[in-house]
Amino acid sequence: MTEQRKTRIDDLPIRDELRGKSPYGAPQIDVPVRLNTNENPHPLPEELVRLIAERVAAAARTLNRYPDRDAVALRTGLAAYLTRTGGGPVLGADRVWAANGSNEIMQQLLQTFGGPGRTAIGFDPSYSMYALLARGTGTGWIAGPRRPDYGIDVAAAVAAVREHAPDIVFICSPNNPTGTAVEAEAVTALYDAAQDAARGGHGALVVVDEAYAEFSHQPSLLRLLDGRPNLVVTRTMSKAFGAAGLRLGYLAADPAVVDAVQLVRLPYHLSAVAQATALAALEFADTLLGYVEELKAERDRLVAELRGMGCDVTESDANFVQFGVFADPHDVWERLLAHGVLVRDNGVPGRLRVSTGTHQENDAFLDAVRAVRKEISE
Repeated sequence: MTEQRKTRIDDLPIRDELRGKSPYGAPQIDVPVRLNTNENPHPLPEELVRLIAERVAAAARTLNRYPDRDAVALRTGLAAYLTRTGGGPVLGADRVWAANGSNEIMQQLLQTFGGPGRTAIGFDPSYSMYALLARGTGTGWIAGPRRPDYGIDVAAAVAAVREHAPDIVFICSPNNPTGTAVEAEAVTALYDAAQDAARGGHGALVVVDEAYAEFSHQPSLLRLLDGRPNLVVTRTMSKAFGAAGLRLGYLAADPAVVDAVQLVRLPYHLSAVAQATALAALEFADTLLGYVEELKAERDRLVAELRGMGCDVTESDANFVQFGVFADPHDVWERLLAHGVLVRDNGVPGRLRVSTGTHQENDAFLDAVRAVRKEISE
């Protein structure tokens, strides 16, 4: 009997632009100190865990019915949170939309405003999912420029937008993986350029990804929304709220944008359990933001300590730090792993990224860096 050959992905009739590609992901390795995926290291407080259990139990009693398709209560709660903490306009539920993580928000925006024959631009190095989501929706991808210090070169970026006339512009602030924040003046310049360059008379969508906004020294860019109907600000509950396992992201925009994404959203896309859990977490926002303040102090300590060792560290407004410069960053990554510390090798030349952990986890990381630097110098 002849052995049947295993079917490979490329044997299937997949789209040509997906052939030879790899899925997004970071190594999931069981080590004592895991600082590679920008998770909040603090578990949810027990009082919140009990409240979630109560709300989920209540939701379970009606799981035979579909959830609120439009998640109105959740969107109202998110709007109130952004109004209270974001330093921007007063928002109502009509200006907020929620989905399964900010990645699904991005996907819905690309499905609505991108697609075949349309293009999107981002400024690399940045969050690699933008390009992957663009490819998955048939949207052309353009990699725009950054300065050597990883900030956005506004003049060069504006020139790229005017040259390519993209349908969507992605701006990550604070930027992942570098941690650099984008100034409001840069966003407004890119927004104006995108509208001027757009073809078709409807302008272009500008998406500001504020997944790490609560950790930033800079004010939120939510304050730019009014008067800019093609501007979108996205957020997540994965980072500041310590709810990465919940998978809840959301956007704030003009009501017309919220109406538009509903043209492509799947029916009942947010489960009753997810909505109940997110609403419970919003009730503990002040407590969870207190953890954020602790993490900001720890992040600043990491920056100071790494610089004290002679590392080149990128200024960070996020809950992670990019550091280097290493002749072989993957070798350093492997050496740190051998010391029981997992960080992220993002492929940025000469650099690695470490998430901010607890005080004890950060101490372990810093000790591992000292040990590795000694190994390399010997």
